[in-house]
Amino acid sequence: MTVDKPFAPACDRNRTPILGVLRGLLADRRSVLEVGSGTGQHAVHFAATLQHLRWQTSDVRANLPGICLWLADAALPNTPAPIALDVTGPWPTAQYDAVYTANTLHIMGWSEVQAFFDRVGSVLTPGGLVIVYGPFKYLGEHTSASNAAFDATLRASDAQRGVREFELVDALARAAGLVLVEDRAMPANNRCVTWRHVG
Repeated sequence: MTVDKPFAPACDRNRTPILGVLRGLLADRRSVLEVGSGTGQHAVHFAATLQHLRWQTSDVRANLPGICLWLADAALPNTPAPIALDVTGPWPTAQYDAVYTANTLHIMGWSEVQAFFDRVGSVLTPGGLVIVYGPFKYLGEHTSASNAAFDATLRASDAQRGVREFELVDALARAAGLVLVEDRAMPANNRCVTWRHVG
């Protein structure tokens, strides 16, 4: 079966502002695990610029062929083959200096979000970072009307999905030995939230 190269317009729109944040956060890092790489667009864009990083893509198995097409076309030396990763299943045994995930927490069910934070520490080196990009609610309130509409659309398609409450996610992170480093506003009512693993 032929696989068409996937394309997500949102990745093209948000890659430049995200890269601006990652330049600073990952300047002293050497390896990153991207959880939920989707199409693979972010990986090739970031790895092409942040050449000091080994950028490991991952996703559920069904998405790996599309990621492989992006990696093959880019032919970068610092993007190894993607690995299959379901956050509720086995995680890699390798260690990484950072874990990056974009626009995933609202697609996952809450039990999957819990599994992500329960297990992410197992793949982090001491002081490793967890970087999450996407929309959040604060004190139960959306930050914009567009985010509220997006949340309603998500929940209509699957009741387990939805824009997550920052305070609940941060509680999961703290329980997993992560401390908040930064919660940065991003374009289009998104956030880039970074935690550091302290054990």
